Amino acid sequence: MKITEHIHNAKGKTLFSFELLPPIKGQSIQGIYDAIDPLMEFNPPFIDVTYHREDYIYKQHDNGLLEKVAYRKRPGTVAICAAIMNRYKVDAVPHLICGGFTKEETENALIDLQFLGIDNVLVLRGDARHADSSFIPTPGGHSYATDLLQQVADMNKGKYLYEDHEVVKANFCIGVAGYPEKHFEAPNLKTDFKYLKQKVDMGADFIVTQMFFDNKKYCEFVKQCRENGINVPIIPGLKPITSSKQLISLPKIFHIDIPDDLSDAVHACKSEKEVKDAGIEWMIAQCKELIEFGVPVLHFYTMSNPGPTKRIAEAIF
Repeated sequence: MKITEHIHNAKGKTLFSFELLPPIKGQSIQGIYDAIDPLMEFNPPFIDVTYHREDYIYKQHDNGLLEKVAYRKRPGTVAICAAIMNRYKVDAVPHLICGGFTKEETENALIDLQFLGIDNVLVLRGDARHADSSFIPTPGGHSYATDLLQQVADMNKGKYLYEDHEVVKANFCIGVAGYPEKHFEAPNLKTDFKYLKQKVDMGADFIVTQMFFDNKKYCEFVKQCRENGINVPIIPGLKPITSSKQLISLPKIFHIDIPDDLSDAVHACKSEKEVKDAGIEWMIAQCKELIEFGVPVLHFYTMSNPGPTKRIAEAIF
């Protein structure tokens, strides 16, 4: 079922969903099940599965030749989505990214997803290979999320890369990312909304936001979306602070602000356990306020660690 249908069928009730990471190479599917099982009591209608591009090193041989070696490979998102749907009977939402894929590889993945009956995708540009570098597109791949979105939208119209026979139209429900505090590469909010509106006009059906800790920023983001003619569901992405190091790492990596009251609460803690408790308490209050605001879904970035999210969900659902 499509995300938009889940939201429509909920008739105004706020749903619960979460995102998890594929295991690193050498680990089993049991790690995925261990990350999902504790959260199933909250009846998520869908579960997101992220995708991370491979990283490479170049190994030099005695003859001077260099061999490109993949040293961080996660099991395929397509296979994990199929396993989740088979085991839990919920919808899986695979992430599609630009980095690391040619257009042909993307089409092949979409064909597999369509064949498996996966109705939803979240379209993202993806991160640069290294945090301190600019995004460099894969040769033969897409440079921007809008390009990737166009490919999915084309398949929904029955337009494939190479049409040498009759094809079946895909029917993907397409999600894109939104940034309540502005995408860090956008020069200003006006430009950010311009490109977000472009994605919706191209066929995006819903938006999932970057994490945030100030609900006023989310509410203002929704307001400005509506004023800019963006009327699709806007799902807040959420993640509690669980360690003191995140006061530095989260703003640095995700280009977000930590509210003064939250950072003061963390600084007042005398142990990491107290930090985790303070972060969870903040997120519980934040979620209750978002439910009052009428958000369609509370979507948690669990990083495959279900414990904090379970505590939050127990307090609000």
